[in-house]
Amino acid sequence: ILRQFAGPLIAILLVAAVVCVFLGDYKDAAFIGVVLILNAMIGAWQEWKAEQSSQALKKLLQIHAHVFRDGHLRDLPAEQLAPGDVVQLESGNRVPADVRLLSAQGLEVDESLLTGESLTVLKDSAWTGDERSALGERRNMAFAGSIATRGRARGLVVATGHSTQVGQLAADVAHAEVGKPPLLLRMEKATNVIAVATVAASILVGILGYSTGRYGLAEMFMIAVALAVSAIPEGLPVALTIALSVATTRMARRGVIVRKLTAVEGLGSCTLVATDKTGTLTVNELTVREVRLPDGSIYQSTGQGFAPIGEIQSQSGTSTGPGESPNLRELTRAAVLCNEATLDLRDDEWEWNGDAVDIALLTWGRKLGLTRDEALASAPQESQIPFESERQYAATIHADHDQARIFVKGAPEKILAMCAGRTSLDGAESTAQQMAEQGYRVLALASGPVSDWDSRDWDARPPDSLALLGFAGMIDPLRKGVRDAVHSCHSAGVQVSMVTGDHRITALAIARELDLATDPSEVITGPELEQLSEEQLSESIGRIRVFARVAPRQKLQIVEAARRAGHFVAVTGDGANDAPALRAANISVAMGKMGTDVAREASELVISDDNFTTIVAGIEEGRVAYDNIRKVILLLVTTGTGEVIFMGLSILTGLPLPLTPVQLLWLNLVTNGIQDVALAFEPGEDDVLERKPRPTDEPVFDKLMLQRIGIASMVMGVTTFLVFGWMIRNDWTLESARNIALLLMVLYENFHLGNCRSETRSAFALSPLRSPMLLGGAIIALLVHVVAMNTPFMQSILGTEPVSLTQWAVCVFAPRDIGGGLALQWTRAAERGRPSAGCGGLHTPQ
Repeated sequence: ILRQFAGPLIAILLVAAVVCVFLGDYKDAAFIGVVLILNAMIGAWQEWKAEQSSQALKKLLQIHAHVFRDGHLRDLPAEQLAPGDVVQLESGNRVPADVRLLSAQGLEVDESLLTGESLTVLKDSAWTGDERSALGERRNMAFAGSIATRGRARGLVVATGHSTQVGQLAADVAHAEVGKPPLLLRMEKATNVIAVATVAASILVGILGYSTGRYGLAEMFMIAVALAVSAIPEGLPVALTIALSVATTRMARRGVIVRKLTAVEGLGSCTLVATDKTGTLTVNELTVREVRLPDGSIYQSTGQGFAPIGEIQSQSGTSTGPGESPNLRELTRAAVLCNEATLDLRDDEWEWNGDAVDIALLTWGRKLGLTRDEALASAPQESQIPFESERQYAATIHADHDQARIFVKGAPEKILAMCAGRTSLDGAESTAQQMAEQGYRVLALASGPVSDWDSRDWDARPPDSLALLGFAGMIDPLRKGVRDAVHSCHSAGVQVSMVTGDHRITALAIARELDLATDPSEVITGPELEQLSEEQLSESIGRIRVFARVAPRQKLQIVEAARRAGHFVAVTGDGANDAPALRAANISVAMGKMGTDVAREASELVISDDNFTTIVAGIEEGRVAYDNIRKVILLLVTTGTGEVIFMGLSILTGLPLPLTPVQLLWLNLVTNGIQDVALAFEPGEDDVLERKPRPTDEPVFDKLMLQRIGIASMVMGVTTFLVFGWMIRNDWTLESARNIALLLMVLYENFHLGNCRSETRSAFALSPLRSPMLLGGAIIALLVHVVAMNTPFMQSILGTEPVSLTQWAVCVFAPRDIGGGLALQWTRAAERGRPSAGCGGLHTPQ
């Protein structure tokens, strides 16, 4: 709630309210107070609702640890651990602290929240390395927050809390320089301009009026204060908050949850999106995309992810069944037999458990019509060799038609060595290399009969006479629609850079599939980044599209370099490793489903479906929000400036004061109090995603905005002044002249709404029915003023009176005759190619 009163424009209004109180003008002070309270209520309510939506996404999980205490294994909360404790880890456990492994049996850990890599890491308690080894290579360590997906281990707690790798990332988040959203930067400058210009103009009018000797000091002081309060767009905070709230609601419908209102427009202003790969651009589920057999046959699968939705197709693109290729069926049989994962359909939902590679192989088998249960029924498993990093392969032995047969899968170089004595391998090695260069994780499969089975013999003397069945190429596939989303970003002038912990080849393959990068020179790795100075890194931002094998702190360096290069940076991420970069970005976007609490807490926006395509929707809605904010500013500043011009000209020429302080406040209320809010609901224009981002240093009051304000306010102020002078010279009473002038300004400012609906299109090109709320707001505002002119109570307060048909004719035709020459000159100038301000409802050629 208190944060809603922190803006500079709010401070101006607070000062104005205090001045009104000291002058005894309690009505104006109360009016401003109501505006401020209303703004705070709306802003606080919207931010609270957004925060509740974000909190609902959290996975509420209290981590427990199995700890050896006093000779017994105890189940304790993770926060009670201390360095020196010995813990036991099992499949499915979240690692409670940074642990140095004492022993490990097939332990595989998902460290994607720290490294960004989707593949699990096989741990080895006997591994030794130096302190410069990357996190993903420290195989004798299990880090806090990661998840044990397989196996078991025992380890020594070496770090807890802030001393863990996650804790160090939290420290980076706390000390990182926080990037401000573009809207906040622009509005800070805009409100300073409004404040200085308004106060200066009001003081100047007061001084000029008093210097003529026609007005008393107290009278001109009250007029100057009333004019300042009227000209200051106190409706802007409410309209701004509502515009952001409307955008928040629209974004929520499209999957973007906004945690801070000022960040709504940020995506629309960003010039660079630094996105994580795993889980954002890709589905974070390995898929066997391609299989190559020794005879040269190539088979590919459709669909993506672990759910077996899709089919197997031959090179010709025709669907392949289980009986069409015996060689393909034998490879698939080996894939599902030499496997430890599960993949089942329960209650119409696919459920899986186990290593990502094994699940991907089971999915391939399902697409071909072969399940693990069916394969085991015909070939029961008798023994196995589990996968270990030293072996780089796994094997299972089965009773197959009265003989023992072994099925093996693993690294191509290991499996090919087991087949060297039986199969011609002339093209096999090149085939595996070609698949690797395409970005696939390549797995070789083989089988053969065995006798006198003893896994210890295999470790010492692996066989060399197995039959090579083929290669499986696996990849974490792109999310549906993400390629088109990247193209949309490029069309909108937004650079997309992929920041990932994956290997260079894999990252480049994904980038090529996205049309994000095509040449290896557009890829740089973490070790190469270390060799660059800050200046060199900033210069390379425009050239590099893929950052591979980067450490968490290097992501922060990339974001800082992009900001130094002049970009407004949006960063997406889901892991704790992304938190420092999220914090330093101008706009931070966390993933809602797979994202960690650390990432969400460091972000301003949350993508509920973890899909990059949703970010494009956020860019569109952010641009619409900023467009609407500019429209509101144009309306409010133009009407305020028109009032200052009208009052100033009247005072300079010695006419009576054209409007009283109360009438000025009423004019401000009846022309801005409803319409500016309605303008905040204006739908987006069709070309919003075809424009380039606004320059990062462009102020709200750019050249076009100043032209539009200048011309429209001149037409309003000058023509109303001329009409008022004409009435005074023709012996109208001062009260009647003021009444008509007030009505004329109300009409002008209501019709000016049409010009504010677009910066590039004529008011006549946009149907009024396109925005029913805006049309209704203008009609209601006009009716409110008409009622005020015909109600005795309001007449006594405002000094208004009913208007005859003749007087209505003056309001309709006099401005046309008096202002027609000025407006016509501007229209002709616009037709010659100069920017159009769209003044007074005239046609705007631009």
